[in-house]
Amino acid sequence: MLKVGVLGAGHLGKIHLKLLQQSTKYDLIGFYDPVKENAQKVSEEFGYTSFETVSELIDTADVVDIVTPTLSHFDCAKEAIIAGKHVFIEKPITNTLEEAEALRTLVSQHHVKGQVGHVERFNPAFTAVNETIDNPMFIECHRLAEFNPRGTDVPVVLDLMIHDIDIILSVVKSKVKSVHASGVSVISETPDIANARIEFENGCVANLTASRISLKNMRKTRFFQKDAYISVDFLDKKSEVVRMKDVPQNPDKFAMILQNAEGVKKQIYFENPEVEMNNAILDELNTFADAIENDSKPKVTLGDGTRALRVAHQIIDCFK
Repeated sequence: MLKVGVLGAGHLGKIHLKLLQQSTKYDLIGFYDPVKENAQKVSEEFGYTSFETVSELIDTADVVDIVTPTLSHFDCAKEAIIAGKHVFIEKPITNTLEEAEALRTLVSQHHVKGQVGHVERFNPAFTAVNETIDNPMFIECHRLAEFNPRGTDVPVVLDLMIHDIDIILSVVKSKVKSVHASGVSVISETPDIANARIEFENGCVANLTASRISLKNMRKTRFFQKDAYISVDFLDKKSEVVRMKDVPQNPDKFAMILQNAEGVKKQIYFENPEVEMNNAILDELNTFADAIENDSKPKVTLGDGTRALRVAHQIIDCFK
């Protein structure tokens, strides 16, 4: 089993601690949190070992799970990588692109592995249809959340929209051609609601909306491709595939058939793929352990995290 330590014991850090303790692939050695009162509380309440310094935890671990505020991701990851430790970094990978590129170089130099916590890749509603998504040409994303002060230290693009940016980049096999966006600061000092249009060299267009000041929560993405429409509800863990196929010679009398202006007839088929429920955070942590043990490529590489961050900053730059 891999010895793993967690940096950061805030809301998400405590979730990571709980799941790592449950995992059969890791041996949880403990955590470090700079706020002594919080560290003592977490240690006393859950029984986790609290380390006195970041360096002490890194020295003891094989894998360092970084769940600290984004501004400290780079320094924590750099120290761990130089010490020869594998790193799991919560999204976004770092605060700046320069930091992200530096981590990619360090991981290569020190022959360790890194993974970024883009957890929606492991959402069962997405994994149920991932292989069905084939060359989508229009994608529409809505990620809406009720206001929560936690996370408002960064723009909504880095807080929420980056989830959808990563999903889009994982399915569109083409380079980004252009980015257009607008954002509005309503409550926070940084934009709370944003809309972005990403155009790819192959002609695909993605339209993303993210808000953290909505009256309801929503996390839906729709993929449109030749002869198919795929809907993914990341929040309610549901998927639907609507296919258009040539009408059979003897269609069922209840079949839904459409005819276009050219007279071509298509039959509509509705599919609801089986969604196998899981804990996406536990899955992403366990697949990272598998990548280390098998010396294979992590599911979400530091390169993936860097590409998502690059597009996120292109969107943010449009606000200026």
